[in-house]
Amino acid sequence: MNAPHRFKVLLVDDEPAITANLAAFLERAGFTVLTAPDGREALEKVAGLPDLIILDVLMPNMDGREMLRSLRQANNWTPVILLTQVGEATERALALEEGADDYLNKPFDPHELVARMHAVLRRAHPGQPSIAAAWQIMAGDLVLDRRARRAELAGQALSLTPKAFALLEYMMTHPDELLTRERLLDAVWGWDYPAGTRTVDTRMAELRRLLRDDPAEPRYIQTLAGSGYRFIAPVKAGS
Repeated sequence: MNAPHRFKVLLVDDEPAITANLAAFLERAGFTVLTAPDGREALEKVAGLPDLIILDVLMPNMDGREMLRSLRQANNWTPVILLTQVGEATERALALEEGADDYLNKPFDPHELVARMHAVLRRAHPGQPSIAAAWQIMAGDLVLDRRARRAELAGQALSLTPKAFALLEYMMTHPDELLTRERLLDAVWGWDYPAGTRTVDTRMAELRRLLRDDPAEPRYIQTLAGSGYRFIAPVKAGS
């Protein structure tokens, strides 16, 4: 019997305690892990063709965002998960626009990181930009133009509030993932937003109404009782 494939991960962080402990955890979780203390050294190790890069934002010599831009400008689409200490949703949205596949705010649960890693790897197509990097994404007759901040359903413009658009964008760039209300609140409103998870439910109801999506027989947004939501329609990058 063949041994299961071990994905190769490049872990980039300037804190030795984090790289040592997290690398050991990821090895136990079934990954092969390379480490680097900054973006400059990490770029040299990219030649080893990792399947995924976990990249801290704040580092000396070359920070995470600079390394990410360097990779994408070189047409390198290795999936990247950013580790950020910035809680504001707008800041992290910029990270996605620069080509990150996902981000996680420090401090984080390593089990959550592993779940995000598996989700990103499932969505990845070697050598091709990810959905997260596409300016236009589509799910059937639903089209999201991320640059223009505009959405259409069957050719008709949807009148979405900025938060509803951001919520739909996050769900479509994380298809088929269980998204808890807490995660959506953190991603769209920011970790310090003074509101409860009912805010998420209110915007979700707005989205469903505009998408004409029946919660009992959903085409787009599935509710998982007591857990959260999942975007179930197949998503692809537009032209």
